[in-house]
Amino acid sequence: MRRITIKDIAKMKSEGTKIPMITAYDYTTASLAEAAEIPIILVGDSLGMVVMGYDSTIPVTLEDMIHHTKMVSRASKWSFVVADLPFMTYQINKDQAMANAARLVQEGGAQGVKLEGGRDISPSVNKLVRNGIPVMGHLGLTPQSINTFGGYSIQGRAYEDAETLLLDSLDLQNAGAFAIVLELVPEQLAAFISEKVSIPTIGIGAGPDCDGQVQVVNDLLGLDKNFIPRHAKQYTTLSKIIEEAFISYSTEVKHKTFPTDQHSATMDERILERLRSKY
Repeated sequence: MRRITIKDIAKMKSEGTKIPMITAYDYTTASLAEAAEIPIILVGDSLGMVVMGYDSTIPVTLEDMIHHTKMVSRASKWSFVVADLPFMTYQINKDQAMANAARLVQEGGAQGVKLEGGRDISPSVNKLVRNGIPVMGHLGLTPQSINTFGGYSIQGRAYEDAETLLLDSLDLQNAGAFAIVLELVPEQLAAFISEKVSIPTIGIGAGPDCDGQVQVVNDLLGLDKNFIPRHAKQYTTLSKIIEEAFISYSTEVKHKTFPTDQHSATMDERILERLRSKY
């Protein structure tokens, strides 16, 4: 089975096939996503919050992203792996963006990278694409700009903001981006942008009319029992299942019911007797 390419992803839009995308941050999760035939796996800088315990994506470093992208890429033989360029690794200039994106591809094993921003970063997008690195854009609520936004809120409700999102989408398309994530955008605007651009849109909290959807794996699996984003759907509640398993394990160890003979190995008693006689 050959790997998914950006041509396959473009074909999904042209044929009206919805595109599922999911985040993964390690080998095991990526293996399961690939087994489920998820065409795009995103190594998101959201790992800063859901894996590393930060309160935003801003502290995530390029080294963090390379480390986790390596795990995911080792598991993936079919899915298209996209890795986030983290905060301040591409905003300074095109050469910085090129050098750091190249590391995610060459060292991390990603097939593409994702950048947040619109017309301000389109020159960098164009440079990356011209040098062989596929780029996914990211508009709307861009988590790396959370301090500017002042919180996680819907973007694009006012006319000027909606027009900016549309023009940014068209500019990213013209710069060579193969797809655009639309995060926390009103569903009507996301649908309109999806009609106006020829490249796929991937929604998160942007309604059903985007060409695809992305979810953070920890939200989808219900791994955090204290936080459920409005735009996320829990398809299971692993936090409860895992907690119950930990309690059962702890109880059995304390009560000496685990491990049993089934979980243990034996040896020749004569060898043990020799040790006892000597020591």
